[in-house]
Amino acid sequence: MKIKIETSVNQSVSKVWEQFDEKLLMQLSPPFPPVKLISFGQKIGEKVILELNFFIKRQLWVSKITDFYFTVDEAYFVDEGEQLPFFLTYWKHKHRIVKSEALPNGSGSKIIDEIEFRTPTILTDYIFYPILYLQFLYRKPIYRKFFKNLNPPKS
Repeated sequence: MKIKIETSVNQSVSKVWEQFDEKLLMQLSPPFPPVKLISFGQKIGEKVILELNFFIKRQLWVSKITDFYFTVDEAYFVDEGEQLPFFLTYWKHKHRIVKSEALPNGSGSKIIDEIEFRTPTILTDYIFYPILYLQFLYRKPIYRKFFKNLNPPKS
């Protein structure tokens, strides 16, 4: 199944990219399950390792960065699941930032989460789709607030 969520922010691609770090990742994490960040990376070969706390059981989520790209008009990195929580059998997440001419002075960008996932069965794919969709929709106001507080780009 695929999910795509776009969020417009009034910051340049490079300004947004500079702030895509551990601090932002932790702010983007929804309240449940609680997440502990063990490792963070954005370059090919690096890993993002999270510990998810389901209260009765903790599980590691290990994703490897498999692709990376950066220009002034677009930047992205892709993480693919290597060790996934019980409800997932496949995970690929492309974190994209693209220049957006629609915002003032053409200085804005869009943050695009492109997710592809699978669960153990097609039925559970459909059950988890709205859950995962809402968890990524949760990010939109956080992105807007987070990037609103940065210094605006110079014209």
